Amino acid sequence: MSAGEEALRSQYVIGDEIGRGRFGTVRRCFSAATGEPFAVKSTAKAPLRESDPLDLALAEQEPKVHLLASASPPASAHLVALHAAFEDADAVHLVLDLCPGGDLFSLVSARAPLPEPEAAGLMAQLADALAGCHRRGVAHRDVKPDNVFFDAAGVLKLGDFGSAEWFGDGRAMAGLVGTPYYVAPEVVAGREYNEKVDVWSAGVVLYMMLSGTVPFYGASAGEIFEAVLRGNLRFPPRAFANVSPEAKDLMRRMLCKDVSRRLSAEQVLRHPWIVTRGGSAAVG
Repeated sequence: MSAGEEALRSQYVIGDEIGRGRFGTVRRCFSAATGEPFAVKSTAKAPLRESDPLDLALAEQEPKVHLLASASPPASAHLVALHAAFEDADAVHLVLDLCPGGDLFSLVSARAPLPEPEAAGLMAQLADALAGCHRRGVAHRDVKPDNVFFDAAGVLKLGDFGSAEWFGDGRAMAGLVGTPYYVAPEVVAGREYNEKVDVWSAGVVLYMMLSGTVPFYGASAGEIFEAVLRGNLRFPPRAFANVSPEAKDLMRRMLCKDVSRRLSAEQVLRHPWIVTRGGSAAVG
């Protein structure tokens, strides 16, 4: 047993596996002192060393960036909080909020298109999470339904900061990071970019919630990237016949190729569609 895992097990009782990714696993765990339930995300370093040094660097900085975004007082109630981190030469172990309510991908897959009030309420919570991150100088860089979770009370929580970056000193970010369907055009183009890449990705999430489809697609990652670069946003009548003009206006402003004209996360929260349709969502 490595030193990091030994330290983890000295404070937490490790339970069953509840999720798995390319390089790690998520397991249920419990505080040895209080019995309080959490989740522990464990990322092995060896596969990252062999595949991509950038992935390894992101995994090693994830605890610092995640803590910056979620540390008390939290920047937003809609962020998965990091409670403890254990690291050694072999792995990184992060103890996180347990979110037993599933994720947004499962919800959208089962029920989309969602009614506008529900979609607006979810988007209000997601935009609040992003605004909180951005106030702390953190860009998430991998906003997608798979990384949006629900706690036991059904409150939305943005998690998985494995691709996040700190821009708080005014630095521009670079690098092709994210997931093809959701990544912003300036990222695909190889240009420097700012935190508004998260707003673009959230715009794709909103499009999915209201239609059950993605706005930019292709048969391969290359084709998807080409569609993203074109940025030709359409609202097919079959999927959007019952979607309001106000919702379409918000999506146009979020999925805007001109970054200077794209809304910030704070501006998304103030958009009339969010204010009127998502007003009952718990934000703060």
